[in-house]
Amino acid sequence: MKFTPANHGFTLVEIMIVVVIIGLLAAMALPAFQKVRASSQDKTVMNNLRQIQAGADIYFLEKGVSSVASSTLVGTNSSQYVKSFATVAQETYTAAVVQGAGITASGVAGARTVTFGP
Repeated sequence: MKFTPANHGFTLVEIMIVVVIIGLLAAMALPAFQKVRASSQDKTVMNNLRQIQAGADIYFLEKGVSSVASSTLVGTNSSQYVKSFATVAQETYTAAVVQGAGITASGVAGARTVTFGP
């Protein structure tokens, strides 16, 4: 029985095909990832807006007023109604909350605006 040297390794064509396939898979996955990321950011911002609105509603009932500064509601002091939270997409929140009006986070990921309430 005669042994011939085995041809180990891949040809250039085989490697190029694998690289193209990986590139196509990455091109399909990237837009889906960006969409999921934007959706996740929007949901987190919406949750933060809900917390601010809930704190404002309690503040309105306790103090008998119809508007309050967001800085009064959000913070780490025991007198504040909402625990301080970190921004997730460089968003800024409404400076004042008015009873019966919606509250807004603008500049979500530099482009989007998210509103909660009427």
